[in-house]
Amino acid sequence: MRIAIGSDHGGFNLKAEIKNLLTELQIDFHDVGTHSGEAVDYPEIAELVGKSVISEECTQGIIICGTGIGISIAANK
Repeated sequence: MRIAIGSDHGGFNLKAEIKNLLTELQIDFHDVGTHSGEAVDYPEIAELVGKSVISEECTQGIIICGTGIGISIAANK
Protein backbone atom coordinates (compact mmCIF):
# COMPACT_ATOMS: atom_id res chain seq x y z
CA MET A 1 0.00 0.00 0.00
CA ARG A 2 1.22 3.48 -0.89
CA ILE A 3 -0.82 6.57 -0.12
CA ALA A 4 -0.73 9.85 -2.02
CA ILE A 5 -1.24 12.78 0.33
CA GLY A 6 -1.74 16.43 -0.48
CA SER A 7 -3.12 19.60 1.00
CA ASP A 8 -3.55 23.26 0.32
CA HIS A 9 -2.07 25.82 2.70
CA GLY A 10 -5.11 25.55 4.99
CA GLY A 11 -4.46 21.86 5.59
CA PHE A 12 -0.68 21.98 5.69
CA ASN A 13 -0.34 21.50 9.47
CA LEU A 14 -2.83 18.63 9.57
CA LYS A 15 -1.05 16.95 6.66
CA ALA A 16 2.19 17.11 8.66
CA GLU A 17 0.50 15.33 11.57
CA ILE A 18 -0.93 12.65 9.28
CA LYS A 19 2.47 12.11 7.68
CA ASN A 20 3.97 11.58 11.15
CA LEU A 21 1.29 8.99 11.90
CA LEU A 22 1.84 7.21 8.58
CA THR A 23 5.57 7.11 9.31
CA GLU A 24 4.95 5.65 12.79
CA LEU A 25 2.68 3.00 11.25
CA GLN A 26 5.33 2.31 8.59
CA ILE A 27 2.92 3.11 5.76
CA ASP A 28 4.55 4.31 2.57
CA PHE A 29 3.28 7.65 1.25
CA HIS A 30 3.98 10.17 -1.47
CA ASP A 31 3.55 13.84 -0.52
CA VAL A 32 2.43 15.78 -3.61
CA GLY A 33 2.37 19.16 -1.84
CA THR A 34 2.02 21.77 -0.72
CA HIS A 35 5.36 21.88 1.04
CA SER A 36 4.84 25.12 2.96
CA GLY A 37 2.13 27.27 4.48
CA GLU A 38 2.16 29.65 1.51
CA ALA A 39 -1.07 30.00 -0.45
CA VAL A 40 -1.70 27.49 -3.27
CA ASP A 41 -4.71 26.52 -5.38
CA TYR A 42 -6.31 23.35 -4.01
CA PRO A 43 -7.53 22.05 -7.42
CA GLU A 44 -3.93 21.50 -8.49
CA ILE A 45 -3.20 19.43 -5.37
CA ALA A 46 -6.39 17.40 -5.79
CA GLU A 47 -5.41 16.67 -9.39
CA LEU A 48 -1.95 15.43 -8.38
CA VAL A 49 -3.38 13.08 -5.74
CA GLY A 50 -6.08 11.84 -8.13
CA LYS A 51 -3.58 11.17 -10.92
CA SER A 52 -1.34 9.26 -8.51
CA VAL A 53 -4.22 6.94 -7.67
CA ILE A 54 -5.53 6.61 -11.24
CA SER A 55 -2.05 5.76 -12.54
CA GLU A 56 -1.75 3.18 -9.74
CA GLU A 57 1.44 4.83 -8.47
CA CYS A 58 -0.50 4.95 -5.18
CA THR A 59 -3.34 2.75 -4.00
CA GLN A 60 -5.15 5.40 -1.99
CA GLY A 61 -5.22 9.16 -1.57
CA ILE A 62 -5.70 11.65 1.25
CA ILE A 63 -6.58 15.26 0.41
CA ILE A 64 -6.88 18.08 2.91
CA CYS A 65 -7.93 21.71 2.67
CA GLY A 66 -9.13 24.32 5.12
CA THR A 67 -12.77 23.19 4.93
CA GLY A 68 -12.51 19.85 3.12
CA ILE A 69 -15.23 20.90 0.71
CA GLY A 70 -13.43 22.53 -2.20
CA ILE A 71 -10.65 20.00 -2.53
CA SER A 72 -13.07 17.05 -2.39
CA ILE A 73 -15.17 18.59 -5.18
CA ALA A 74 -12.03 19.12 -7.26
CA ALA A 75 -10.89 15.54 -6.65
CA ASN A 76 -14.23 14.13 -7.75
CA LYS A 77 -13.93 15.84 -11.12
